[in-house]
Amino acid sequence: MAAKPDYTKHLSKDKVLKPLLETVVPRKLKKHENVCLRLCASIMSQQLSTKVADVIFRRFLELYDGQEPTAQQILDSSHETLRAIGLSNAKVSYVHNVARFFMEHNVTDKSLSKMSDDEVKDFLTQIKGVGKWTVEMLLMFTLGREDVFAVDDLGIQQGMAKLYNLDITDKKALRNQMLVISSKWSPYRTYACVYIWDYKDNK
Repeated sequence: MAAKPDYTKHLSKDKVLKPLLETVVPRKLKKHENVCLRLCASIMSQQLSTKVADVIFRRFLELYDGQEPTAQQILDSSHETLRAIGLSNAKVSYVHNVARFFMEHNVTDKSLSKMSDDEVKDFLTQIKGVGKWTVEMLLMFTLGREDVFAVDDLGIQQGMAKLYNLDITDKKALRNQMLVISSKWSPYRTYACVYIWDYKDNK
C-alpha cells in the first residue's frame, strides 16, 4: 500500500478537515507549461459553465490547427477572429492584454517559476482583466504551488461556512475566520482548498 503524501498527515491535524481527507483520493499538483495560454484560458472560462468554456477553448485552439499558440500568435489574432469563437469584446481585450504583457516583459514559464506566490500575484495583476482570484487559480493548477488559499472564492467560502459552522452574513468576519482556520493548514493550503471544493460539490 502506497504511503500517504505528507500533506495528508499535516492536514489531518484539523479534526474538521480530517474526514474529508479519508473520503477523497489523495492527489498531486502538477505543473503545466505555456503559462500565457493557461492564463488566457482562465479568462475565457470566467462566468461560464465548464462545458461552454471547454467548447470555446477548443475553438480557440482550432485557430492554430490544434496546437498551443505562442503569445505572439495570440496577439496577432484579430479582434474579429476571437469574437467569432464566442468571446465577448471585454474578454478579447483581456486575452490580448495578457499576450501583449507576456511579450513586452519577456515573461517565460521559467521566470515565473522563480517568483514567490506574492510576487506572481503582484506581477500578473498589473494586467487589465487579470484579478487576484485568477492568479490564485493559476498558482494552484498551472504553477503547482502547494500553499495558496483562495479566501475570496465563493465555493471555498460556502464550503468552510458549512464545515466550520461560520456565519456568512458578515463577510469581513467570515473572511477573518477563514484566514485564521487556514493558517493552520500551511504549507499545504492548496490541497485543503481542493478537498473543500470536492466536499462542496459532492456533499
